[in-house]
Amino acid sequence: MVSPIRYQTSMHLRHLIAFISATLVVSEGFAQDKGQLTVDELVAKNIEAKGGAAALHNLESLRVTGKLLVQQGQIELGYLETKKRPDEVRTEASLQGMTQIQAYDSKDAWRVSPFFGRKDPERMSADDAKALIEDSEIDGPLVDWKEKGNTVEYLGTEDVDGTPAHKLKVVRKNGDVSFVYLDPNHFLEIRILTGRMRHGAYEEKETDLGDYEKAGGVFVPTSIESGGKGAPDKQRIIIDKVEANVPVDGAIFHFPGQIAFPQPKR
Repeated sequence: MVSPIRYQTSMHLRHLIAFISATLVVSEGFAQDKGQLTVDELVAKNIEAKGGAAALHNLESLRVTGKLLVQQGQIELGYLETKKRPDEVRTEASLQGMTQIQAYDSKDAWRVSPFFGRKDPERMSADDAKALIEDSEIDGPLVDWKEKGNTVEYLGTEDVDGTPAHKLKVVRKNGDVSFVYLDPNHFLEIRILTGRMRHGAYEEKETDLGDYEKAGGVFVPTSIESGGKGAPDKQRIIIDKVEANVPVDGAIFHFPGQIAFPQPKR
């Protein structure tokens, strides 16, 4: 027969063990929840890593100069890209006296394609203009994402060339979906994978970003490699010079011959 003292002691130990176990489970769950970053926290860390909200909002124009490498680096073109708020961009790639141009002025997108035998400017279709329009964003899809009409969802971490990067799903207001991968230590973009319909076919474009340099108080990638997802031959842009808040003539973004009327102030 078990004595009352031994029985009470045994019950007390059982309750104590059960309490400690429950406490550990709750603590572990709390630690996991605490360690799980939210969308707002990740975006805030990304903004801070880029230089802070004030510096980003004060960046009115950005001009980068460098080289564009294609066909596995066998062909090198001079590269120039100019961006200006709100959502204006112009890229130029030059070789042997010919210059390919793509531009967007917040309304219309157009291009000149001399390497394809087209020396006259032509307007771009809505499908062809999508990537250019996305590129016109000086601060990317995460900054002020709610105001831009985007939705953002955190999908945990995913391996990016050996790095457990934070993966954010961005759905733009036009329906295109981008997956933005942030470095777990510095919270800067290291890869953006975008899927969209183009001329009736679905395509995915993968862009790797690196070698960030500071200009105008904002960190800008100076190594950009892009192409179809899994494609062995991607084009690479290497930036040699970054200039922030430089004077830019807005006419360079407009279709040649188009007259730009001043916009009323709000």
